[in-house]
Amino acid sequence: MERHGNKALAANTVLREFTIQMPPQSVVDELAQLKPQIVGLGVYIWNVDTTTEVVRLLKAQHPHIKVVLVGPEVSHEHQEQAIVSMADHVITGWGDVSFPKLCWALLHGPKPLMKVIPGEQPPLTEIELPYAHFSPEDLAHRVLYVEASRGCPFKCEFCLSSLDQTAWAFDLDRILGELHQLYERGARHFKFVDRTFNLKTETSIQILQFFLDRLSQSAQGPALFVHFEVIPDHLPDALKAQIALFPPGVLQFEVGIQSFNPQVQHRISRKQNNDKTEANLLWLIQHSRVHIHADLIWGLPGETLESLAAGFDRLYALGPHEIQLGLLKRLRGTPISRHTAEWSMEYDPKPPYIVKQTRTLSAETIERLDRMARYWERVANSGRFTRTLPLLMHAPVHDGQISPFWAFMAFSDRVWARHQKTAFLTPENWVDEIFDHLVLRLGLDEERVRQTLLTDYLASGARAKPQCLRLVLSKPSVSRPSVHLTQRQAMHASAQE
Repeated sequence: MERHGNKALAANTVLREFTIQMPPQSVVDELAQLKPQIVGLGVYIWNVDTTTEVVRLLKAQHPHIKVVLVGPEVSHEHQEQAIVSMADHVITGWGDVSFPKLCWALLHGPKPLMKVIPGEQPPLTEIELPYAHFSPEDLAHRVLYVEASRGCPFKCEFCLSSLDQTAWAFDLDRILGELHQLYERGARHFKFVDRTFNLKTETSIQILQFFLDRLSQSAQGPALFVHFEVIPDHLPDALKAQIALFPPGVLQFEVGIQSFNPQVQHRISRKQNNDKTEANLLWLIQHSRVHIHADLIWGLPGETLESLAAGFDRLYALGPHEIQLGLLKRLRGTPISRHTAEWSMEYDPKPPYIVKQTRTLSAETIERLDRMARYWERVANSGRFTRTLPLLMHAPVHDGQISPFWAFMAFSDRVWARHQKTAFLTPENWVDEIFDHLVLRLGLDEERVRQTLLTDYLASGARAKPQCLRLVLSKPSVSRPSVHLTQRQAMHASAQE
């Protein structure tokens, strides 16, 4: 199909974005009001259940509408999927060119003969970038997903990008031009979805310089928020120099550590220099104002509870602002499945296909780790307890030895024993749980714990009255940082003042 065909389709195309919290019938009703001939749906691991119900209702109530599915969740192992059986067509892989071609054929012929259509991967120069279609509401209220490249040269077996042959970069001048247009239209929050943003140093420097130039032109000070996913063991001096120029609140790096266990890294084809990773993270934390979000994956084949603890402690000692603890997911099509038999990997058959047990981690241990990860998100990553967290993490365990992992696990086990739930605990519940654990379980000085919790609680902006702070909440509140920060970043930063 020629480019003029794309323009004709675009003139009669409407973009709609929904959330998984929205009732499926409401989604169907809104789509039906548009009187479409074709509805294309992006299907991902996080929305497949809701989207399946949307497709069921849409085909039952409006059978004349053609439903086309695209996205990673329907690109592999799709033969037995309920959502695939109900749809009219499925495009596997890249849909940039294949989707408009299919739409043109459905509208004008010849009618496609196949239900499942392999996506065509065109040169990036032939892909029409979508950014001009972002609405004023998108620019004003949403984090904008942008990309300077696609693919990944690495082969980590838990990731769908391991199926890519390499990484492909869009023309840099073209991307910078698109970023300029978005910025001129008022966009200030950008999330780059590139798997390896810092793969090519010169490209990374030019993109960072684009944002530095906008900062220098802004009379109101920092208003930008830019998120990148970076390779942890690749941070050349030239890139460091550029990163160091940014003020607080602008840059956020997602750093995928995943595992510090060399045997596990080799087993899953992950190439990572742990020493360089550690040194780079330490530099970022000590010499830049970047907000660091570091990831660990628990449940990889051969990982033990002891190696998980050692890896967590090693990462925690570096001081990232957030540590994302996630259980392994067996994404459809990923090579991680080759370890299933040897390492007795069992996964939940329902999305998001989380590991349930392995040869080295029992089902009970996986459940315990999952609870710890959920509690960690509420206590540590929330930024609500930045001053109190060190009291929790440095409590002696295991014959007087200090292990942040086991210290927080002990707290996690105690909270579970008392509440038997991982959700619906209020900020006030957490204050009281931490106070009881530190004072009653660990024997720390009561007044010291109370004053530390009070400072954190006031800095968080909460207004209720935890039981342990009822008598001291009349004291003045702690001031918050004045620089432009996200709410979570602000709470982490307040502890460093």
